[in-house]
Amino acid sequence: MNEKWIIVLFISPFLLLQSFLLFINAKKRGAHPWFWGIWGLIQIPMPTLFYWFFIIWLPARKKGDVNEGH
Repeated sequence: MNEKWIIVLFISPFLLLQSFLLFINAKKRGAHPWFWGIWGLIQIPMPTLFYWFFIIWLPARKKGDVNEGH
């Protein structure tokens, strides 16, 4: 079997899982689920990191829910 196919078969489940989880969570939060789901299929781990930063961390910080080390 070609090395490229082995890599594709190894990485595909992670991309699908990431995409599924981003889509479900974004749908619950009303944060453009199709965008996050499709982006989650393209690469790993940047969509998850960006999602965490822009959709989870920043809004929580603006509300004051995040401990700022005090």
